[in-house]
Amino acid sequence: MPITSPISVRPISQEEFARLDYEVMRHAFASQNELGRLCDEVIYQNDLAARLQNAGFGPVRTEVPVTVTHRDFSKTFSLDFVIGEAAIYEFKTAANLVGEHDAQLLNYFFLMNATRGKLVNFRPAQVESKFVNSALTPAERYRFKPDTRRWVENDDPGKFLRTRLLELLADWGAFLELSLYTEALTHFLGGEQNVLRSIQLTRAGVLLGNQRMHLLTPDTAFRLTALPDAAENFEPHLHSLLCHSPLRAIQWINLARHEIQFVTLNK
Repeated sequence: MPITSPISVRPISQEEFARLDYEVMRHAFASQNELGRLCDEVIYQNDLAARLQNAGFGPVRTEVPVTVTHRDFSKTFSLDFVIGEAAIYEFKTAANLVGEHDAQLLNYFFLMNATRGKLVNFRPAQVESKFVNSALTPAERYRFKPDTRRWVENDDPGKFLRTRLLELLADWGAFLELSLYTEALTHFLGGEQNVLRSIQLTRAGVLLGNQRMHLLTPDTAFRLTALPDAAENFEPHLHSLLCHSPLRAIQWINLARHEIQFVTLNK
């Protein structure tokens, strides 16, 4: 199986989640009140697990592994907190919650086919939290359409990149975190030692410094994005990067939800 975990997460209604979350948050506030707001994330995680188990809630599972595989590639994620085999919680000790935290929790939802969870941040003066929900079904994650109208394959590496990404999507579905797809493609292209390179950027003959880029071939880079809207606003910036480099082209793949856009940018 391409996505595996020692547990399964069952569907949970909004009403059941609300009842469960009331108890979780009551103990989360108690944990911060007693421990203060300067502890590491794992301290609050373990304390909250102990409090909930002592109160008769459970099962409470921490650091639940979820492993994603494709051929000889493997990556394991770790879910902070799963309670009642239904609700996923992600704990933070950050200045404040940001969009990247939402994306991380949604990634866990998609991996586990879950629908409801919450972000909990113990660092602020008062515990900060945010509900995160998803109505995206597993079937919807596997409904995608490639758009290759602007894609040019002048060599085998270009064909390999397109084919392998579509294989990953067929295996894992879309909507997972972008770095997972990039990491897998890098692996299949020979690993970071072969793919990540420092490319000199210049302007009007002035050396500006080195830019780290993923190379498909010595003169072609590749770039993955996940821009559901306004990808056309991103394209000029990619083209500027290309024009100030010694590269010939950038193979750009945009995972725009249900549409996978393949674009070749040439100088």
